[in-house]
Amino acid sequence: MVRAATLALSIGLAFSLSACDFIQKDINKTLGKGEPDKVRAADLAASNVTTIGVNAYLWRAALDTLSFAPLVQADANSGVIVTDWYQNPNTQGDRVKVTATILDRDLRADALRVAASRQVLRNGQWVDAPVTAATVQKLEEVILTKARDLRRNAIAG
Repeated sequence: MVRAATLALSIGLAFSLSACDFIQKDINKTLGKGEPDKVRAADLAASNVTTIGVNAYLWRAALDTLSFAPLVQADANSGVIVTDWYQNPNTQGDRVKVTATILDRDLRADALRVAASRQVLRNGQWVDAPVTAATVQKLEEVILTKARDLRRNAIAG
């Protein structure tokens, strides 16, 4: 049963990674190089990407930012990314799980929502613990900054 679940997760991640490559190629094809009219069209096209249901810059930035943890779900159509429990090797007895949701096709701060769950190990059992609001805000800031950088780099060509 564990092998079947591992195999299913591996296949799902492989498809997610291949989709990322497809999305990157589609964005590069859409963007063109150099001409101002094409840059303007490219900027609008990134806002209305048809191959996925959400903003491509936010999607890629969220995947890059959350790549420290194994992914359980990554659905570009719904814009949901869910990580598995991640335990930092430097902080034994503490683990976190993150969910990022992209809510819109436009690159805006309110188009991204990040939620995190945290557990600590007590007496051999994982117990829910609070997550500081600053942690979630920092993750959102990192994703938004990466998305803006990706957009700037794409427009600059």
